[in-house]
Amino acid sequence: MEQRAMKPRPTRFRNAMIQKIHAAARALTLDDDTYRDMLHRVTGKRSCADMNTVQLEAVSRELDRLQGNARPQSLANGPVTIQEGCRAMMTKVERLLISRDRQWEYAHSMARHMFKVDRVEWLRPADLHKLVAALEIDSRRRSKAKAP
Repeated sequence: MEQRAMKPRPTRFRNAMIQKIHAAARALTLDDDTYRDMLHRVTGKRSCADMNTVQLEAVSRELDRLQGNARPQSLANGPVTIQEGCRAMMTKVERLLISRDRQWEYAHSMARHMFKVDRVEWLRPADLHKLVAALEIDSRRRSKAKAP
């Protein structure tokens, strides 16, 4: 008779961690695709059910980082949340976008292309510096192209 590989029964701790992760994702208003992309980026798996406790803790830390450092942005058309240490850099990103008549979607697409992160406000400070450098290079190129 063939035996099936059975998943270990979830413990209360593991269930509590999964509930915490789902609550944090709801608090960040992540849609399902973005949520699963974040899970895959952190652990390489797209479902909490497939993760062990170490991976669940890593996801929990990442959501805490995203949630704990988030605060509302005063700009109406700007990003919703930013990390604490990145306010000045986010302001610089916004000014560079405005100076070249670009939308926030342009910066988000650059973040996706450069760092595989969906939103600029989710970038780590070092990556945000790299994004600003790329936007400055783009700004210089466009100003040279407009010069007679």
